[in-house]
Amino acid sequence: LRSFARTASGKEKDDFHFSEPTTETLIRRTAAPRASYGANLLSLSATPPRDFRVRYTEPGSPAATVANGQPNLERGSRILRINGVDFVNASSRADVDQLNAALFPAAAGVTTTFTVQDADGAQRTVTLTSVNLSPKPVNRTSIISTSSGNVGYIVFNTFSPFVSEREIVDAMTQMRATGVNDLVLDLRYNGRGLLAVASQLSYMVAGDTRTRNQAFERLQFNAAAGNRNPVIGGVNQPIPFYTTGQGFSVPNGTSLPALNLPRVFVLTTASTCSASEAVINGLRGVGVEVILIGNTTCGKPFGFYPQDNCGETYYTIQFQGVNTLGFGDYADGFIPNNSTASFGVRLPGCSVADDLTRELGDPNEGLLSAALAYRSSFACPTTTAAEAARARSDDPEGTVKGPPIDMPQPTVMEINRDMSTPPQR
Repeated sequence: LRSFARTASGKEKDDFHFSEPTTETLIRRTAAPRASYGANLLSLSATPPRDFRVRYTEPGSPAATVANGQPNLERGSRILRINGVDFVNASSRADVDQLNAALFPAAAGVTTTFTVQDADGAQRTVTLTSVNLSPKPVNRTSIISTSSGNVGYIVFNTFSPFVSEREIVDAMTQMRATGVNDLVLDLRYNGRGLLAVASQLSYMVAGDTRTRNQAFERLQFNAAAGNRNPVIGGVNQPIPFYTTGQGFSVPNGTSLPALNLPRVFVLTTASTCSASEAVINGLRGVGVEVILIGNTTCGKPFGFYPQDNCGETYYTIQFQGVNTLGFGDYADGFIPNNSTASFGVRLPGCSVADDLTRELGDPNEGLLSAALAYRSSFACPTTTAAEAARARSDDPEGTVKGPPIDMPQPTVMEINRDMSTPPQR
């Protein structure tokens, strides 16, 4: 069933086949808590000299707890030592096993001491104890006051689990109550989730007039399927723009708030994938201008229906998602218009490196600052030599031989359109 076709850029079209124990699928879908300190990490180099940075922290987690006037861990904090072991340069298997066990605790109650270097260069030592934690879909929101009106800002990190429906509805309700006339949707780390929630979010951005009787996404199977959905049977009906709660965590039939915006600013990186890209594509299909600030998205217009068999859940690419205009050819990702990349679907906006020197939501943080500037002047920032030197890849890249840190790899559920239907009430 796997395709070995390649995109225009030469990358594999189907890099998404996977299987995993069904228990793992259910844990992620239901947001079962897992042991964690509450820090999401970026691996810039998994082998010596290692370079792990904090991308963001979960609200209310040990990592986010304020001590001595600042959070235990901050965005951009680099890990230097763990329990006295040199994290950057350790080369023995025994040391690396110890680092792995401490960095990714197997249970709650594990106490670990970290020496970190913050983005400003200061070093400090903090002690954290792991807790059972469920990642928060809406990490933070804010209202930014400008001379031309209020701008809403939402960090939305996952369209799953079921609680994501409630959290994004609450966030959009806040935006509407404040009367924002523009929205910055931060999807830079959002690669997955419930397609129904992606549809709801898109409706809440665009409003009723643009979306009425329009398809959010059509599932395009192969020619042999005709007008049938070969997975669930019956006519292949398009996924609409859902205007009400779907019963995941918002009661079925509850009217959703709508901002009725003609445009939206979307912050992106290579981690912006699947359901997030469906939002970009779905909104473009009904005439909402999507302004891209950041980097090329992952390029996954494909999806599947997870299928359990004897305790193992299989993910096999079954369809391509297209918008109401029939467009879905973005396997090389969406890219800002001024990007130097040779492949990808160009959208208005600016190519900007992810900025780990400031917290998400800080108006001076690189991507958000660029969005606010583009909003007022339609101009992109000029990248200085220093900024270019700080720009880094999202992919681990070791430079010296030595055992790597076993960074948990994204599972297929983290880069997947989840076709789950709402639970029965």
